[in-house]
Amino acid sequence: MNLTPQQIQRLTTAPVGRLATAGPDAVPHLIPVCFALAITAAGGHIYSVLDQKPKRAPLTQLRRVRNIVANPQAALLIDHYNSDWSQLWYILLTGPATLLTHLTDPERQTAVCLLRQKYPQYQLMDIVANPVIKLTIDRVAGWDAAG
Repeated sequence: MNLTPQQIQRLTTAPVGRLATAGPDAVPHLIPVCFALAITAAGGHIYSVLDQKPKRAPLTQLRRVRNIVANPQAALLIDHYNSDWSQLWYILLTGPATLLTHLTDPERQTAVCLLRQKYPQYQLMDIVANPVIKLTIDRVAGWDAAG
């Protein structure tokens, strides 16, 4: 994982990313997600909690969850669009995704704290017991119009 300082800053402040997963049928599934970045000695990770916003299925039956269980390879795209095309950029992160579900897992607790720090909405939302998606960053690709 080789994130530049500028990419780290953008990942820390970007409000939304698009999570791509695919099940055993290889049909892509892409959804917007709230996310937080963590960089540790073990590498970089992206966390996204299955939150309380209205869903069409129980949390553990969401397509992204079923896809991750069947095929852990996932990607997260974070991009910035501006009518001034010199301001365009994107970052694509790929790697295996897992679900953090154990309430006493310190990593899961850290992920919830990071998400609550980034998103004030999560401070009021009961997400403590909800599963967290963890994307381990294996590969970083990106582009920046400014060079």
